Amino acid sequence: MKLSEKITIIIGISLVAIFVIGLAWSISTGLAGFWRGLPFWFIVIFCLYLLILDSLRSIKK
Repeated sequence: MKLSEKITIIIGISLVAIFVIGLAWSISTGLAGFWRGLPFWFIVIFCLYLLILDSLRSIKK
């Protein structure tokens, strides 16, 4: 895998993480409150874990 592809993967992970963490933060601090936004936080963390895991596997190939 080329260095440019690895950098692209890292940039993609960063952009997705910033977006979904910002979305979860705005839901939790907004009208929903922390406790009603907590399930969404679990989903976000799990999806980011899967994204990072898959990306690391593709980089190691």
